[in-house]
Amino acid sequence: MLAASEPGTGFFTILDTKLVEVGGTTITLATAISAAIVIVFSAWLAGAVRRMVHRVFERRGLAREGTAGTLGGILYYLILVAGLGVALQTMGIDLAALFAAGAIFAIGLGFAMQNIAQNFVSGLILLTERAIKPGDVLEVEGDVVKVRQMGIRATIVKTRDGEEIIVPNSVLAQSSVKNYTLENAQFRLRTSVGVLYSSDLRRVRVRLEEVATQMSWRNQEREPEVYLTEFGDNAVIYEIFVWMTDPWRERAARSALNEAIWWAFKEEGVVIAFPQLDVHLDQDVAQSLQALGGRR
Repeated sequence: MLAASEPGTGFFTILDTKLVEVGGTTITLATAISAAIVIVFSAWLAGAVRRMVHRVFERRGLAREGTAGTLGGILYYLILVAGLGVALQTMGIDLAALFAAGAIFAIGLGFAMQNIAQNFVSGLILLTERAIKPGDVLEVEGDVVKVRQMGIRATIVKTRDGEEIIVPNSVLAQSSVKNYTLENAQFRLRTSVGVLYSSDLRRVRVRLEEVATQMSWRNQEREPEVYLTEFGDNAVIYEIFVWMTDPWRERAARSALNEAIWWAFKEEGVVIAFPQLDVHLDQDVAQSLQALGGRR
């Protein structure tokens, strides 16, 4: 008669089934399942920690500062990497031997991922310094943009034309960037206008100051400034400076100011100068030309 097998013996035999051998280490079905459980748990834990960080910062009113997303992302990837290491250890794979065997590959991969690593480190720098945060108005490589979202690798910004651009964090960390809202939203709008030399300059200045003061969007705590800056070829040039608290609306504000100056000068009878050329013909030359014309 055949001896009856002990309960569970067949199940454990299945778990001990050899799947593959890596570096002299045998990976069985049991170790593979254990590693999979560790990876799934690590992914769940990483997501939970990232959500918890966001909630904590949200309660403190700092969810839009960019710190929550960046810090949550860092913890997310750290937990995933740690979970992967534990999973490999669970399968009995010697990490030191694995790293030694893949040293050459790691060096090549490091060169290939140099830009990614650079952006990652730049993201950490931006997180630490907190010089840039969501909602800030920046000037990056000549373009005025508003920060919409900050991440580990890149920052998403929005242009005045409604376009969304992904800017690598290394660009923000290593290049010269103007932050119009770093400490406050104070921004000085500048425009210029030229008037004829025959204009009453005292009256021109008064009207420019009146127009600038009447702008509804200007910062009421700071007075506008009007300067005569240049005697041009065809005009006397004035520059007008008006402080405002919303740099993002600079284009619309400049348009409103220029239009108000136009109507104010029109009411005052002040002519805005434009390039013109006066030709003076010498009398002797004119007579010579007439004589030549008569001979024809």
